[in-house]
Amino acid sequence: MGIIMSTNLVLVSLLFFSVISAVPTMSQTLNHTNLLAAVGDMRAQSFYGFAILLQMLNATTQLTLRDITFFIPLDPQLSNISIPTDHLESFVLSHSIVMPLQFSDLIRFPTGSIVPSGYRNRMIRIHNHGRGHFLVNNAAVTIPNVCSSSGGIKCHGIDKVIDYGNAYDNHNV
Repeated sequence: MGIIMSTNLVLVSLLFFSVISAVPTMSQTLNHTNLLAAVGDMRAQSFYGFAILLQMLNATTQLTLRDITFFIPLDPQLSNISIPTDHLESFVLSHSIVMPLQFSDLIRFPTGSIVPSGYRNRMIRIHNHGRGHFLVNNAAVTIPNVCSSSGGIKCHGIDKVIDYGNAYDNHNV
């Protein structure tokens, strides 16, 4: 009788812990909600390519996409490059700053400021000539504040893929 009760207790405990671990945490739920809202905002502004890249990345990685600013290239610019699936994360993160920044925050950065991108060893140089001419490396912000529905994810449309010197030569990301 004692062995059966112990076995049942172990089974109930295992079932309980498997159910608890399967329930998404509040952070994961917020993350997913913010990402869905950001992707919806991107699509509403016709940034379909980057929205698809984010969804692919979200499906293939454990990367936490929150409290981040994306610089999203126009679809025609994205279609001119080839991104191997194993470089998708580095491409997306090299087009980000790990801090949610509205355009009103970005234009406070003085020209020449260097901020780290979301990808290791890649820096973004700010060229601030006001609202009409704000650049991140070689790319001009053409549509600020694309993502307005998500709390921790901000994004701004840019006119080209961000250049890091020869990092994209031969389609290497």
